[in-house]
Amino acid sequence: MELDSGTIAWMLTSSALVLLMTPGLALFYGGQAHSKSVLNMMMMVFSTFATVGVLWVIVGYSLAFGDNTVGGWFGNPAQYFMLSSLLAETVQTDGLPDLAFAAFQGMFAIITVGLIAGAVANRMKFNSWMVFSLIWALLVYFPIAHWVFDLDAGWIASGIAAVDFAGGTAVHINAGMAALVLALILGKRRGWPNDAARPHNLTMVMLGAGLLWFGWFGFNAGSAAVANFSATYAFMNTVVATCTAICGWLIIEQIRDGKPTSLGAASGIVAGLVAITPACAAVTPLGAMAIGFISGLACAFGVGLKYRFGFDDAFDVVGVHLVGGLVGTLLIGFFAWDGSPAGAGGVFYGGGWGQLGIQAIAALAVMVYCGVLTAIIALVVKATMGLRIESEAEAVGIDETEHAESGYDYSGFSAGSSNGVGAPEPVAVATTTDR
Repeated sequence: MELDSGTIAWMLTSSALVLLMTPGLALFYGGQAHSKSVLNMMMMVFSTFATVGVLWVIVGYSLAFGDNTVGGWFGNPAQYFMLSSLLAETVQTDGLPDLAFAAFQGMFAIITVGLIAGAVANRMKFNSWMVFSLIWALLVYFPIAHWVFDLDAGWIASGIAAVDFAGGTAVHINAGMAALVLALILGKRRGWPNDAARPHNLTMVMLGAGLLWFGWFGFNAGSAAVANFSATYAFMNTVVATCTAICGWLIIEQIRDGKPTSLGAASGIVAGLVAITPACAAVTPLGAMAIGFISGLACAFGVGLKYRFGFDDAFDVVGVHLVGGLVGTLLIGFFAWDGSPAGAGGVFYGGGWGQLGIQAIAALAVMVYCGVLTAIIALVVKATMGLRIESEAEAVGIDETEHAESGYDYSGFSAGSSNGVGAPEPVAVATTTDR
């Protein structure tokens, strides 16, 4: 078959959009960090390009999309080693070079690992994070991606036929569960929760949320792998679910706190995007609106779980990604419409309870596998390298101690300006409380 230039253009554009989500995530998390920790937080997210991006080319794509091995738990690691077998123009599927698909899926791997970083802000050794992210991608993400995204061989995708169009299980439940386990093993921030730092730059948070929403169209609509009706369907559902999620989150804030906040709006955006990710090609726009609204409500409540159970999830990766991923994955069992591109029927459309059970099995399998492996990896890194910076270093600021840098240079103000008129040292002002 001849190469289809339209399909190639769509997939390369979608890949670039998903790549943009990682800098967007860095801004989203960086704005929530303390001013003394913003660079470290952004570095933790950006570092996944250096670790996961390289590992994906070497062996990651093989493990995720190679032929089944070891009972189908992961792909053949030698099959696409260094992507060497994809370099011929004739290696294609339906007019799309397999190399383009590998590039697209590589962006998913990078941002999934980056999501975890938000739970361990201000206190994890950077070198330990780099090692953890490499091992976690190798042993956790790549095998689960094989289960979910390999439509021919993955046991979740083809074996039990769970619906997960763009990664509610492989990306969001997976990252959220890893964030929970890593936060528990790493321990709480200094002074948390009584002396928790507020977000230092909410403008940055809002900008990051906007970039995530923009990039998410590549994430969801791009998962159709062609510019067709399925992509259009996923695109529209991604819009409306996110809009209603903002409504749900702000309603909770208004009732609970008396004020809707910009941080709440930004978090509602991400909650809606997370929840609609698995369902975007399986539900009607009405169903997407319902899923988005429910996810806004559920995640707004979910971010409070850390206070009830005492785990320090700094930027609510658990409350947004694990809770939102579960909401979206399970609600497919209720709202799936058999006339959608996904073709599955849920309870509300006469499909019975079977699909809900399948969705629950997929979610539970990812949580258990991820939870156990993440704990083992974190404990090994803790025993060999240590996970946490010293308490004194945490007080000084992780930017200074881990990177010998500062996100903001105040030195020009301390000695006065060039015209001899002094200026006070600027102070980062937070306008909302830590969740």
